[in-house]
Formats: sequence, structure tokens, C-alpha cells
Amino acid sequence: MSTVAERLEAIRRTLPKDVELVAVSKFHPAEVVREAYDAGQRLFGESRVQELVAKQPLLPNDIEWHFIGSLQTNKVKYLAPFIHTIQSIDSLKLLTEVDRAAERVGRQIRVLIEVHIAEEDSKHGFSVDKCRKLFADGALSAYKHVKIAGLMGMATFTDDTEHVRREFDRLRTLFDEVRAMPGAVDSCFTELSMGMSDDYPTAIEAGSTMVRVGTKIFGPRQYS
Repeated sequence: MSTVAERLEAIRRTLPKDVELVAVSKFHPAEVVREAYDAGQRLFGESRVQELVAKQPLLPNDIEWHFIGSLQTNKVKYLAPFIHTIQSIDSLKLLTEVDRAAERVGRQIRVLIEVHIAEEDSKHGFSVDKCRKLFADGALSAYKHVKIAGLMGMATFTDDTEHVRREFDRLRTLFDEVRAMPGAVDSCFTELSMGMSDDYPTAIEAGSTMVRVGTKIFGPRQYS
């Protein structure tokens, strides 16, 4: 059976040089994350606050932790001291709390605005129209302790590749539209995070700059 390092290298070989890999380590213990770290990986994604807060002190300080799951406002304070990027900003209420928590700890936290592009109610995020309005209205300029670095989205879980491609294309079109709005974003707005273990090649074809891959690196989740 291949090791974490071998699976990680196999994924890296499939990625263009300008696409970053977030290794999704949720449900895997710190020692398994360390295997990927020792193989050169520095960006890791987690989706449960309690798990990440327990894991983070056990691992090197130069890891860039990305929070990729649904985030409750009352748990933001636990991530604020160390989180590198929150990819799942799905409401102004959450963005406001991240801004406040970042101010309290004297940091600026990098965030991505999550856009709902899938045909599944279980997915979160702003609708395409609401996201467009969010940037067009200039409302985001009020948040001084967050750095809005791009958009994130998840496609429908389906074997229909063309369906997935249309959803990714829609998000890429929105990303380009927002970047072209005068004064809507600054130079750090460069990330389009889309694509996971089952669909990341399609996401890359659609213009993803960052993919989130877990199972293909770490194997089945270790729920215990």
C-alpha cells in the first residue's frame, strides 16, 4: 500500500505549477499530517474547529492552516490566533465576526467568499447574484482586519462531468467579473478555490488556482 508521501507526490505531479494544493487532513491524526509535512506539504485544510484546535499545537508553526468547513460565529475566536485562511465565509454575519476576532488578536485574517454553485441544499455560500452585489456595493471595504483573497465553491456531487464543469465555469466567470469591477477588490484577490478529490482535474481546467484534496492523499477518514 502506498504511503502518504507517495500519494501526495502522485497528486502533485498532476497539478500545474500555478495551482496550490490544500491537503485536507480532517479526521486524520497529527502524526499522519506530520507525514505529509515531512514530504514537503505546508497547506492543510480542516473543517471542524475542535479537531483543528487540538491538532494545531502538535504540529510545526509554519503550517498554513485553512478552515474549509461550515463555521459558527461563536467558534471563530478559537481559530483567530493562528488560522491562515478561512475559505468558507458564507454570510456577512460570519465575516463581521472574523473581522472582530482578528482585531482582538491583532491580526489580519485571509478569507475567501464561499459561493453556492451546486444543486445541493447541503452546500453553503452566497448565491452568485448576492456575491456579485456584495462586491459591487463596496460593502466589503468596511472590514479592515480581513484580507479578501478570492472565491471558493463546491460543485454538485455527481458523476456527470459536464454538469460539474458548468458549475465551475460559472464560478470562474463570477471571479473574473468581480476582479474587473473598479475598486471592488485589491491585488490580493487572486484565489479561486474549487476542486476536491473527485473533481479537481475538471476544476483546474476551469481555472482553479487552489484545490482541496483529502482522501486521495490520506486515505479513508479515521473517524475514531
